[in-house]
Amino acid sequence: MPFISTKAREDATSVGSSKDNYLNPSSVKSGQKVRFTLLAEEPFMFYELWGNDVNDPQKRRPFRFLEDPTPEDIAVKLGDDFVRSLTRDGKGPETCKIAQAVPVYNYDMERVQVFSWTQKTVTQALDNISQLEDYEDSMTQCDFYLSRDGEGTDTRYTVQAAPKKKAMAKAVDEAWDIAQDEGFDLSRLIDGGDPFKEAE
Repeated sequence: MPFISTKAREDATSVGSSKDNYLNPSSVKSGQKVRFTLLAEEPFMFYELWGNDVNDPQKRRPFRFLEDPTPEDIAVKLGDDFVRSLTRDGKGPETCKIAQAVPVYNYDMERVQVFSWTQKTVTQALDNISQLEDYEDSMTQCDFYLSRDGEGTDTRYTVQAAPKKKAMAKAVDEAWDIAQDEGFDLSRLIDGGDPFKEAE
């Protein structure tokens, strides 16, 4: 009998909790691989920057824009309650980055998630894969492994294509159908909303 229970083992190797609707490269632990499949042919692109709460500087949240924002756009969106997050060296505000998001099915968590990233290496890897003859017609016909190596400024992300897990096709389709029936909409990210449900 194993020393560690199955539940504890799964918890130690999963990315996020069972309530986690997001797959972000930064949430992947160094040395870990996450297998997923894309549920849309192209990502939703936007611009993203981070702000800190003026009353609680440890509290950060993303602010998103459909177009590359002007300084005035940023000031309006941050309002009086947030200030732009600073770079690691603290010498100036973090830049506003191009971000992308796409619905995926995370096999480890057995659920639909929003895969959202700003990392250029992830974008380049997905772009390179999409131009390969085997995948140029449909990126939804294969699976992907996202892995991370290193920490902090030494972090490297890798994305690799893999054959589709055909035995999981029914579960993937059912989970995606449920998410869509419940009104899944990535554009809600722009106003800080939840893509999985409308604001009440």
